[in-house]
Amino acid sequence: MALKVDNLRVYYRTLRGDVRALDGATFTVADGEIMGLAGESGCGKSTLGKSLVRLDGRMKHVGGTVELDGQVLPIADAQAMNAFRFKTVSVIPQYAMSALNPTRKIGKMISELLTSRGFDYAAIRPELERRLRLVGLAKEVLDNYPIELSGGMKQRVVMVLSTLLDPRLLIADEVTSALDVSTQRAVAEALVEFRDRGFVTSMIVVTHDISLVYQIADTIMVMYAGKLAEKAPAEAVVNAPLHPYTQMLISSLPEVGVRHADKPLTGIPGRPPGLLKPPAGCRFRARCPYAFDKCAQEPPFVEVDDEHYVACWKVA
Repeated sequence: MALKVDNLRVYYRTLRGDVRALDGATFTVADGEIMGLAGESGCGKSTLGKSLVRLDGRMKHVGGTVELDGQVLPIADAQAMNAFRFKTVSVIPQYAMSALNPTRKIGKMISELLTSRGFDYAAIRPELERRLRLVGLAKEVLDNYPIELSGGMKQRVVMVLSTLLDPRLLIADEVTSALDVSTQRAVAEALVEFRDRGFVTSMIVVTHDISLVYQIADTIMVMYAGKLAEKAPAEAVVNAPLHPYTQMLISSLPEVGVRHADKPLTGIPGRPPGLLKPPAGCRFRARCPYAFDKCAQEPPFVEVDDEHYVACWKVA
């Protein structure tokens, strides 16, 4: 098992109190698995991704453990995590197109990063150029400043940089946002190729676009209001979802060839609960059409079918 997360709780510190952005996540990601992580904005999916590399100083590790290949990651200690970042656990950050230093040429920036990690840039450069070619970029981009590249080109540069040292786990956070449709597909396919070529062992793709991640993910995990709602093979989540939230999320997606003048799109009524003082029990119950008395108790996240996990009293 590549990644094992057990009851992970990560809050954000604010003047009004702790925001319970990630409140008890337990799941695994196998070797070679690409897991899509989906849900509404503010559901905690980016927090989960960032907590595995400890990138945000506002985050407070409240409890739980993260193991990668049997080794416990010191996610509560930003300094200790430096030994694991980039080499063992790497990230393609949200808004990756803005992650490149505008005052440095691409090659110079990569050289400085590798040197700071104790690696010889000259020795790694041939492999760097090979991987750039794999994503459709010429080696000449190393002599460019970020402003000279298009958004899609910058995204692919960050992808290559984030996987250059063959990390065991890659967190790709909204890597296709702000890209046109054709570039989104190219970036998604490049992620799969990186896994297939062994540049990355396992991957978590954080997204709000289930239709896109469905094309590349082996499994999909859905979050709602800081909690896990459902995790299953991608085919099951899209075509046979069990959690009411997942069902409504999938039904709100447009279908190819369907005239929505005849079949209007329906959203999910209501709003997610605030996470400063989240309600007891199932956090979706105020919006759920199937809610009943037992939903005042928190449902466990349990396996109800082969590799199909759900947190819902109606299913469990």
